[in-house]
Amino acid sequence: MPAAGARLPFMEEGMARWPFGPPNAGVSLDFTGTPPTPAELRNLVAERWAGVPRLGQTLVRDRRGARRHRWLPADAHGHGHGGDPSGHLRHDDVTLPDAVGTWFHTPFPDGRPPWNLHLLRGTADGDFTLLFRMHHSLFDGRSVTTLLRALLDGAPPVDVPASLADPGPLRRTPVGGPGVFTVGLPVPLPAKGDRAPAYTVVRLPPDEVRAARLANSADGHRGATTNEVFLAAVSGVLRSCLLRGQGADTDGAARQVWLSVPVDQRPPDNGDFLGNAFTNVRVPAPVALPDPAARLAACAGLLTTTIRRRNAVERLVEGIVTALPGTTAALARDRLFAPDYAPAACSYVHLREGGRTLAGRRLRAVNLVPMIPPADTVTFALGGCARGHTLSVTTNSGAEDAELLAEEFLHELRSLGRSGSGGCYVPGP
Repeated sequence: MPAAGARLPFMEEGMARWPFGPPNAGVSLDFTGTPPTPAELRNLVAERWAGVPRLGQTLVRDRRGARRHRWLPADAHGHGHGGDPSGHLRHDDVTLPDAVGTWFHTPFPDGRPPWNLHLLRGTADGDFTLLFRMHHSLFDGRSVTTLLRALLDGAPPVDVPASLADPGPLRRTPVGGPGVFTVGLPVPLPAKGDRAPAYTVVRLPPDEVRAARLANSADGHRGATTNEVFLAAVSGVLRSCLLRGQGADTDGAARQVWLSVPVDQRPPDNGDFLGNAFTNVRVPAPVALPDPAARLAACAGLLTTTIRRRNAVERLVEGIVTALPGTTAALARDRLFAPDYAPAACSYVHLREGGRTLAGRRLRAVNLVPMIPPADTVTFALGGCARGHTLSVTTNSGAEDAELLAEEFLHELRSLGRSGSGGCYVPGP
């Protein structure tokens, strides 16, 4: 974690300057059973998250020079409760979709740590939801699951020294990828309804995920990973969008369609670091392949990583973009956030839970809420736990697009499972 008063690293600075809406994101856990009382939850949070410095940091805009951001302790602004995580608990009689529609378009107030833990009404009777909502410069997805895991029954409190152990120069790094200025083919989204950000979440049938993973496992081949199934299904969705688009070309000779995928850079010994320790890598979406099984095979190994030290060129580039945040933000908006750079982002976070209950209530699902994506792009976010997976879809095009693309994803998932069992592939609507 940066020292108090330290300027933000370039990834966090970039999110602090997010131009498409407040850079708010979150992870929620769905449970079955009667919700704990606010007092019970406050006591649990105070016990399990005690003394975590990152939770007491507030984001301050530097009024000098390039006007970069800094982290400062909340107490420096006169908020004495800043070091007490239980003071950030909120009890709200709304569901997760209601919360997203309201809070994720509203900035956090200045002078306070930019996060809250919300106890929400579940989307089904007898359920409740625990939502960790934050400014994305504060935490990445793995950090939030580390915090939430500590609240589960049988889990120890957050390891404070481990939470401060910055990965340093040794990073998990993706292998390969295109040049930073390489562009590809934009994908026309449905654009149904008024232009507005939209969000939806659906549960993936476990048997269909399992069938898709085993689709290409015959003849001695290993089954696919969940991430490979995820990328293949998204590629199928984008292929369908291209086929529906006027004048769209999915021929293999056409420009490549790129998917943006965040990759956790923590080496094995730094898994409990709290902050942001990820990089975005672009991988090719096999949209030219009409067969779902072929698309799944093409996604094998796309996210191969290696653990190594950052080289001199990488450190130099990071130093330059960190020193020139305004110029970098302008470049990103004009080029790196354009639909032809990456029309879709794919994020996967799995809760490595030590237990499966919260005060005796059974964990049912993990849901992700990404930031509002760049205009005319989509973010697919997969949340996983021992009980299965959910898919969140966030769009910044038509107000109906998130639900339409989620339905398309479910169709592609079923097609992947059928492709390995002799079933007949039926093109989507």
